[in-house]
Order: sequence, then C-alpha cells, then structure tokens
Amino acid sequence: METLFAVTLKRLRKERGLSQAQLGRLMFVNKSSVARWENGSRLPDAAMIVRLAKVLGVNVGMLLSASAASTESPNIILVDDNRPVLSDCLSVMEEVLPNATITGFTWPQEALDYAKENGVALAVLDIELGNESGFDLCRALIEANPHTNVVYLTAYPDYSLDAWDTEACGFMVKPLTPEAVRKQLGKLRYPLPAGGASK
Repeated sequence: METLFAVTLKRLRKERGLSQAQLGRLMFVNKSSVARWENGSRLPDAAMIVRLAKVLGVNVGMLLSASAASTESPNIILVDDNRPVLSDCLSVMEEVLPNATITGFTWPQEALDYAKENGVALAVLDIELGNESGFDLCRALIEANPHTNVVYLTAYPDYSLDAWDTEACGFMVKPLTPEAVRKQLGKLRYPLPAGGASK
C-alpha cells in the first residue's frame, strides 16, 4: 500500500535521476530496503530518514512529517571503513538475508549511535576501523544492548585469538561469502527474529 512517505521518496529519488540500487548504495542499505520504503511495506526509522534527507538534499522535516518509524524485520549493521568492501558485504548479506533491514556504516560512532536508537540483532564489524578498533566497538555495542550478536569480519586471520577476548560470537575472513554468513548465522548466541536467511 502506497503511503505519503513512499510517494514522496519515489518522487525525490526520480527527480535526482537515481535508481533504487543507486540510492541504496548512497545510503549503505540494500536495494530491497529502498524498494520496501517505496512500496509502503516498510517505513525507515528516524535515523534513516535523517540520512535520506542528507543524501537527497531535502529538509529532514519534510520526510519526517511523511513517515513514522516501523521495524518488523531483523536489524543488521555492517561497519567497515573501506567503502567498496562495505558495498560488497552489503550485497552478500542482502543475498543471504533478503528480508532483513541491513545498514552500512563507515564510522564506528555513527554505527553506535544508530544501535542505541534501534534494536540491532546482528553487527558485522571490521576489526581495523581507521584509528579505532572493532574490538572497542563490539564492547560498546554489547554494553548498549547485551542481546546484539557481534561477528567480526577481517582480512587478517591472526586477529582471531584477540577476537575471543570480547563477547563476539563469530569471526569471518574477507572476502565475505554467502556460505560464511550462513555458517555464522547458525552459531549466533541470540537467533535472529523473523526474516530468516535464504537457503
């Protein structure tokens, strides 16, 4: 069912000559999230609306007035300071978890702020985040919500021993693959809510 927000978002996106996939990449969300926003089956939360306003160059009040927050699918975040790697990881996660709301971040603090405002079921974190550490972000995320599953993703397998000193429940080596994600989903400390993985 089309909502005022759905109609407004679709119009703004088309006015800027963006496809749903292009807007998704700019927002670090999967294409299906944009599609759901535009068909009215999902509404983004306030944090996502603020990001949409920045990306589309519009007043956030206009988008906020056309929307209300609603989350029914598992909320997943990916954090990696390498934008191309982040985009690739989003594609893999979208393939495995097509019904999840998946959001990417390049800045740890932005990810933490988002997590504090939203129920994050799964956080996939790079370990080296510029001058910051994925280990520290893991601890902060779990302090904010003890039921957040954290899985590390890194190019350096040598970090695996250090990873177990935190409360993370998994470890994957880049490049991310659908098989690795499916394997980790079976090991999560807290199973994901409705919106399960594809086979």
